[in-house]
Amino acid sequence: MKDLLRKGLSFGLGLAVVSREQIEKFVDEMVKKGEVTSSESKDLIQDLMDKGEAQRREMNSFIHSQLEKMLKELNVSTKDDIERLEKRISDLETIVKNTENR
Repeated sequence: MKDLLRKGLSFGLGLAVVSREQIEKFVDEMVKKGEVTSSESKDLIQDLMDKGEAQRREMNSFIHSQLEKMLKELNVSTKDDIERLEKRISDLETIVKNTENR
């Protein structure tokens, strides 16, 4: 499960890098064709990158919610569940030690 998550995140990061390179290449071609001026190109690149970043955040949020849903359906214990149980065990051990010392 963790490996799948790591691969998904790496894939997303790879897409972000490729997207920037492709956006710059695309905008450079538009400048060469005279469809966009050099001064407009920087703003266009930034605008496209901002939109791509917003979509990436949206995709990450969707993936996160789907993973949470899947883990809940599989009844997998969360880190919070384990920490709560560890605290409870520790509290019970303290009670037992105090009872034995009386």
